[in-house]
Amino acid sequence: MLTATLGDITKLKVDALVNAAQNSLIRGGGVDGAIHQAAGQELQDECLTLNGCDTGDAKATKAYRLPAKYVIHTVGPVWRPRHLNGTEEKLLASCYRRSLEVAEKLGVKSIAFPAISTGIYGFPKELAAKIAVTEATHFEGNVESIFFVCFDEKTCGIYGRLLQVATKQ
Repeated sequence: MLTATLGDITKLKVDALVNAAQNSLIRGGGVDGAIHQAAGQELQDECLTLNGCDTGDAKATKAYRLPAKYVIHTVGPVWRPRHLNGTEEKLLASCYRRSLEVAEKLGVKSIAFPAISTGIYGFPKELAAKIAVTEATHFEGNVESIFFVCFDEKTCGIYGRLLQVATKQ
């Protein structure tokens, strides 16, 4: 089941939340800051033991005070329109794929994704959503429910439209 929903990812009761993190895994702003705030200091303490995370990769921690079991931290690419050669798209696709692979290893049945890289990293929302939906629909594993949790109505509308098209194919 693939679903787009408008809301606060830190409130969702799922097995795993995906955090749009930075390479150091040190608490940042945006969704990263919100997840760390809701989870408590223990999340930051565990993140410091992971030795960072490469762009396009994913690493898991416990979720602490969040209503989830795990937080899967992934580092999305910064959008650089003057250097377009497909690298940014491949790295963003890898974020979704690696997060789902980590979830699979953890036995996760439900997972929630934010719109990775579309905030301060500047990735175009439409392109990012296409990549996210493509990776989710092509993932072959035991994750049963994938939620795309959107911060604003415009983004939620983009995901909703793309999911309708993807589920008709």
